[in-house]
Amino acid sequence: MAKPLTKRGGTLNERNHRRDGAFAQQSDGQTASAGEVAVRGGIVALLPDLRAFARFLCRDRVRADDLVQETVVRSIAARDQFDPATSLRAWTFTILRNLFYEQSRRRKREREVLDEYGADHVGGAAASADFSQIWDLDRMLWSLPPLMREALTLVGAHGMSYEEAAVVCGVAVGTIKARVSRARSALDQQMKNDQPSAKG
Repeated sequence: MAKPLTKRGGTLNERNHRRDGAFAQQSDGQTASAGEVAVRGGIVALLPDLRAFARFLCRDRVRADDLVQETVVRSIAARDQFDPATSLRAWTFTILRNLFYEQSRRRKREREVLDEYGADHVGGAAASADFSQIWDLDRMLWSLPPLMREALTLVGAHGMSYEEAAVVCGVAVGTIKARVSRARSALDQQMKNDQPSAKG
């Protein structure tokens, strides 16, 4: 019995599954060591998290998937540089984040890139006061300064430890803690400001 197809080549989930399987295979035709197999397997297991972080950064599914694919290729190529005593998740997230900024610089956006994505995302928010609470929380998140937003997303949404997030962002653990704390305080203040005023 034929499977339903959304596009030639299968559904999106089927294509992702085939691609994920391909990531686990050798890209250079050489025999993989046990350590290399473990790294490859770990990267495949992290693909859903990598995709989520890429989509947070890119705000575009196609570009995010391309970013993840390039991240996997670079991670496998640089596998000898990975220290098994450290976090594979933090290592691959760092590669993905660096790639994102590298690609953004090519687009001549460099320092403004995250601000632009945030501004595009929250545009027209003033005229959308009746949207759901979920949308409001998303709007509040994207109104935060980029570095605070990034730190809060890594720790809050992706469940990273402060230490892992610090590795990804290339800053001290104390800096990440401060950014997360300030982000949470800013969100709390925004939620208080959004409460109906007692003034007549």
